[in-house]
Amino acid sequence: MDITLTSLETEHSQLLKDKIAAQITSDGGWIPFSRYMEMVLYEPGMGYYSAGAHKLGTGGDFTTAPELSPLFGAAICSTLLPVLEGLIEKGLPAQILEFGAGTGKLATSILTRLKDLGFSLDRYDIIEISPDLAQRQKESITNVVRDQALSTQCNWLSELPLDFKGVILANEVIDAIPCDAIIFQNGFWYWYGVAFEENTLLWKAGKPVGQDLLPASLLSGNFSEGYVTELHIPANAWMHQLAQHLNTGLFLTFDYGFPESEYYHPQRLEGTLMAHHRHHAIQDPFYLPGLCDLTTHVDWSQIARSALAENADNVFLTNQAAYLLDAGIGDIALEIGDPSNPETFLPISNSLQKLLSEAEMGELFKAFAFTKNLSDLLPGFTLEDLPGFRGRNRL
Repeated sequence: MDITLTSLETEHSQLLKDKIAAQITSDGGWIPFSRYMEMVLYEPGMGYYSAGAHKLGTGGDFTTAPELSPLFGAAICSTLLPVLEGLIEKGLPAQILEFGAGTGKLATSILTRLKDLGFSLDRYDIIEISPDLAQRQKESITNVVRDQALSTQCNWLSELPLDFKGVILANEVIDAIPCDAIIFQNGFWYWYGVAFEENTLLWKAGKPVGQDLLPASLLSGNFSEGYVTELHIPANAWMHQLAQHLNTGLFLTFDYGFPESEYYHPQRLEGTLMAHHRHHAIQDPFYLPGLCDLTTHVDWSQIARSALAENADNVFLTNQAAYLLDAGIGDIALEIGDPSNPETFLPISNSLQKLLSEAEMGELFKAFAFTKNLSDLLPGFTLEDLPGFRGRNRL
């Protein structure tokens, strides 16, 4: 793998590495992996999401579904519309709140599709912790609102509103929430954190993990010596908070991950942590800190339990392909393109292939949703009645 860095990139990564090393020294020679991941991604002015680097799209480090095609956001509207219409019928504002909106492509495709369907959205709010991405979002979304003469109010918020009534979206957000690594040694689970020796960041086992923090699969499974995996305590706490704040409506997210039985499979010996740089997948999480995205797969079973613990009506998990097909992405593609015209339809067909193919994003990525008090908006409706979720629940 040939990755050529500029002198500024090299200096930037070294400065963050030095700061991480100082943190390790200050904390007695060891920090939990969650602290390392937090610094790598979010350290002010230095972390991957807070230092102004180009992250998304063909010139960045990875490409998301909304970047591939506006069909992704258009299909999502099929799920959202019944909920948004229910809000209006109850005299409530039709509003969407998106976490981590990337370049704003998902927001703009949703706003465009709703306008094409003749639906007037009241608010589209965004919570974004990356300053440079927030700026890109403001430019792109504001242009769409102005050019299409939309009445939608777009706002960037610093925190989740209390008693929110509406739709909450998150595309590839949970995978970037710092997690902890753990290792199985001598019949026990230990925190697997980060040390700094001979100018090198490296793995080092810490104290035993309390059994009350371990999922049932890790307590009962047969794991080999040195088996490494992740615990997602911050992600589960985030889901608890989000489910608490959602008073009435729908939460919908897309990300890569597995149900617990697959996530903690005895043959998944090295966990799911992965770094990404310029569309290269890198297994070493200590490679180029601050320049690489660092992610982990989602344990959907724990996420679902967190939502149910906060009185969610029900939860649903399916793969991205099944979700998009049930949401009508094929019909939408035929709406906007003519299959008899290869010049215009071939790009549409290629993007569908990437979104739906099992070898691309169709199986690896999952669609997860839960509702709260949905019957208040849509009497007799359940989550399984919404387009996208009328198939098999994988939870």
